[in-house]
Amino acid sequence: MDFEEINQILAMMREHELSEFELERQDFKIKLKRGSLGGTVAPPQMVAVAPAAVAASPVISTPATPALPPAAGEDEGELEFAIVKSPIVGTFFRAAEPGAPPFADVGDTVKRGQVLCIIEAMKLMNEIQAETSGEVVKIYVENGQAVEYGQPLFGIKQG
Repeated sequence: MDFEEINQILAMMREHELSEFELERQDFKIKLKRGSLGGTVAPPQMVAVAPAAVAASPVISTPATPALPPAAGEDEGELEFAIVKSPIVGTFFRAAEPGAPPFADVGDTVKRGQVLCIIEAMKLMNEIQAETSGEVVKIYVENGQAVEYGQPLFGIKQG
């Protein structure tokens, strides 16, 4: 990542009034955080992790977490699925290009590692892959919608 890309991230943080931004790639991790100093907003602080340190720690690009317990009166079998969350801030796209079929749709069976969507961040297209195999039971985001870090994207019924 070069200085210009970091400046673009900082501009995006100011524009969207983000207090934190974190980006992880296979060999690179950057975390930017703004705090407050006596009632004024402090400039962003940058913490960059060297490639060797990133390799030593596991990197999860699309964390999947279990769903919440079922509400009263609902069948437990319907709600047992993994949630694929956004690993970055960006724009969600269901297909590789306008007019193309979506990577995954409700009812589709997906395999671990299969591309589910693309999130565009700073003109970079990031493929989001399934962390588990199963059936897509829920898509939480509309095509072209902005997404935040950790925002649910897909519900996958493991099977």
